[in-house]
Amino acid sequence: MTIILAGAIGRSGLGGQAWAYLQYLLGFRALGHDAYYLEDCGETSWVWNWDAGEWTEDPTFPAAYVRDCLEPFGFKDKWVYRTSSQSFGMSLDQLSRVCARADLLIMRAIPLWDWRAEYALPRRRIFIDVDPGFTQMNITGGDKGLAEAIARCERRFTLGQRFGAPDCLIPDAGGPWLRTLPPVALSEWPWVTGTSAAHFTSIMRWDGFQDAKYQGKTYGQKDQELSRFIDLPRRTSQKFRIALNGPETLAEYGWEIIPGEVATRTPQAYREFIQQSRAEFGVAKHGYVKMRGGWFSDRSVCYLASGLPLLIQDTGLSDWLPVGEGVVTFQDLPDILRGVQEINANYERHRRAARKLAEDYFSTEKVLPALLEAAMS
Repeated sequence: MTIILAGAIGRSGLGGQAWAYLQYLLGFRALGHDAYYLEDCGETSWVWNWDAGEWTEDPTFPAAYVRDCLEPFGFKDKWVYRTSSQSFGMSLDQLSRVCARADLLIMRAIPLWDWRAEYALPRRRIFIDVDPGFTQMNITGGDKGLAEAIARCERRFTLGQRFGAPDCLIPDAGGPWLRTLPPVALSEWPWVTGTSAAHFTSIMRWDGFQDAKYQGKTYGQKDQELSRFIDLPRRTSQKFRIALNGPETLAEYGWEIIPGEVATRTPQAYREFIQQSRAEFGVAKHGYVKMRGGWFSDRSVCYLASGLPLLIQDTGLSDWLPVGEGVVTFQDLPDILRGVQEINANYERHRRAARKLAEDYFSTEKVLPALLEAAMS
């Protein structure tokens, strides 16, 4: 199959987002498919230049970032960063020819807002919702542009694994929704050998996105949840490090803070940060916890594949994922303290269980064939 993956690597400019798309591109290629990357920024390119610390309309900066992320992995001549009139990587004529022979156009996280004639050429289009609950609540709240953009896709997928469960508060809007999981390319995320890392680590944006309101209730971001556990480093001897886009004042409470845009600037830096960790400490968005949608992070799969355990906030995970070994969940501070003790006391067992979960649930060999079958059916 010829597959086009549309995303936002250049507009993000950070390694974590690059990996979220690379997992798909690498996985599709390993399965024998012809994979391409498309980034359409609309009429003009308007992105944050992390190097200069300012907004820029110059498309050469995000285009160079896409190039530097993808070409080292063998995707030379397989990507395009475009505006309405300019393109970098492939030419617009080349893109049109790829679209004409494409079997599938995948929009992950962000739909193609500026709809162009060539995007109607692939046999099938799908949308992958990586923000379950917030996407549906925005549609319910009247975001007609989002609803119309997603409606162009014949199939729509979500990372919300408990969608439709009696206690899941995600509204059924914009669907029907099929379930999928975040994939990880195991060959690029090998088992970490001889680790002596001391820190449980996190990579997070403090707020960054707007809260959502639905039926008189507000669903917030990670800042609301981490604030509940702000004193954690003072309650245990375990060390915690956060690559944070947010307030440095967290350091006052004992957290070791590294600027997220520095620690995860490139795909290589992002991988290095994770693989130099002892385990992941993961706080979910307040909305994910409250909605009980069973969300799981595309970051956490990288820890698992590396053989690094997770201590993560519960979003309803036990309904679909074995937890207790490799993945330890928490709801409150006492849960966290018990989880730290459990992981450290049985570290190698949790490491082996983490890698096995990556292999059994999240590997590209497991996730992507099922996604393609459902997409093309």
